[in-house]
Amino acid sequence: MDFKAVKEKQEQWQKTALREWVEKHGERRKEFHTYQGMVPVKPVYTPLDLEEGGIDFLRDIGYPGEFPYTRGNEPNMYRRKFWEMSQYSGFGSPAETNRRIKDLLSRGLTGIFIALDLPTQIGYDSDDPMSRKEVGKTGVAIDSLEDMERMFEGIPLNKLTSVRTTANTIAPIWIALLVALCEKQGIDPNSIHGVTQNDVLKEFACRGTQIFPIRPSLRFTTDAVEFCVRNLPNWSPLQISGDHIVSMGARNIEGVAFSLADAIQYLECAVERGLKVDEVASKNEFLVSARGEAFFDDVAKFRAIRKLWARILKERFGAQNPDSLKMNIIGFGSGLSLTRQEPLNNIIRTTLQCLALAFGGVPSINLPSYDEALSTPSQEAARIALATQQIVAYETGIADTADPLGGSYFLECLTSEVEKKAMEIIKKIDDLGMAAAAIEKGFYEKLINRGIYDSEREFDNGERVKVGVNKFQTPDEVISIKTFRGNPEEEEKQKARLAELRRKRNSRAVTQALKNIAEKARGNENLVLPILEAVKNYATLGEICNTLREVWGDWKAKPSLAMS
Repeated sequence: MDFKAVKEKQEQWQKTALREWVEKHGERRKEFHTYQGMVPVKPVYTPLDLEEGGIDFLRDIGYPGEFPYTRGNEPNMYRRKFWEMSQYSGFGSPAETNRRIKDLLSRGLTGIFIALDLPTQIGYDSDDPMSRKEVGKTGVAIDSLEDMERMFEGIPLNKLTSVRTTANTIAPIWIALLVALCEKQGIDPNSIHGVTQNDVLKEFACRGTQIFPIRPSLRFTTDAVEFCVRNLPNWSPLQISGDHIVSMGARNIEGVAFSLADAIQYLECAVERGLKVDEVASKNEFLVSARGEAFFDDVAKFRAIRKLWARILKERFGAQNPDSLKMNIIGFGSGLSLTRQEPLNNIIRTTLQCLALAFGGVPSINLPSYDEALSTPSQEAARIALATQQIVAYETGIADTADPLGGSYFLECLTSEVEKKAMEIIKKIDDLGMAAAAIEKGFYEKLINRGIYDSEREFDNGERVKVGVNKFQTPDEVISIKTFRGNPEEEEKQKARLAELRRKRNSRAVTQALKNIAEKARGNENLVLPILEAVKNYATLGEICNTLREVWGDWKAKPSLAMS
């Protein structure tokens, strides 16, 4: 008996039967697409779709812990260890933030993610006229090393799994502050895992907290990377954030492409600086969000971006270290999906986000609090966000096997489509001269603006449903939850503390340190060490940034580009 012929005949019969079923039952009256319209969705998926899509199990899906890491970075995934449960924390004064962090640590928090207020992010001290009414609003105000000491009083840094922050345009200054604080606590800086977002390109593309022009900003970013690679091997000096790009309007697949294109630009800058790809890539982190509104899109996105990163590092950069090929994703739930109407519904939304992140196999999760659409998270809401992760981890069984959705015909096809479409966008960015040039030419802005327009149009037309907002509303709703309210006197108190600091510090040492920073900024030397010296003498963040503004100038906004 010709067993091969029998097998081929059986496979052909199965394919014929599948095609007949789809032809008979497939719904053709309405077009379905993924949440943001970039991938058409069939009425049913079968093994035929994997074959037609050219999806090979070993090449494209594989095993957890093996190239191309579609199914996760570790063979046993969460069976070995649950994801790191982190929380985005920081508001008001350093003392208030200290109390919030201590409360969350007492409830099982393992890593912290410090939110900085807007003046700190853009390099202004709390007493600068530009900071008026913004001090401590979107995060904690950090003007100097003294504020760091207050924020971490009684919290040994080396007891935390990680210390992260959103210091995108001030990364070398934040690194210097954290190193100086370690020394104050008597801790070896290499004994902690410091992570700095340091993703300045996405500020130019969408978020807008850039300080200097794009080229000196890239130099400043690379200074932080080089310093950590050479001096702090346990730190991650470059956390690339696709979350903000998607929050501003880019579609999920565009967010994947932009994140990877930005990473390519940073790696090229590091190589030009004399660093090896494996020295840098293995320390990168990617902040990727789950919106919950597009559950399978999100899961596919996490799997596809891991696969793309592994292939780009191997094929484009020739990386040799297996750790370089493993994308370290910091998964965030998206506050963009939350609503001020019927805010308790947001607990359900953040739970779906947590599930998407866990099914996507991310090693660290941060969830927004249900009241974030109304205010800075209250203590109760922050506790519920942490408990949501704990319930998903300990009570669902989701962590019992690696990649539990892997093998789903729909998910594998969707993962493949995300990969293909993201690579098409990366190719366009390369053709424009890589990420920095593409941003300067308006390519990112064009796609983001188009995404915002399409999203708002679909919402206004009712094509996109938001429960409690444009459908199933509660008439005469009265919001009864207790939201966080900052202390209106805190800004004046912060200014007074800053004035006292300037009075008691060694002004001559500060002046000399700032002169040294300006001199080094005019040349090509790494700026972290001179900034560290200034920080130790209690120079303020605003003084350091103003010194650099005098050398490099300010970034000047250009008129927004059309969507066409």
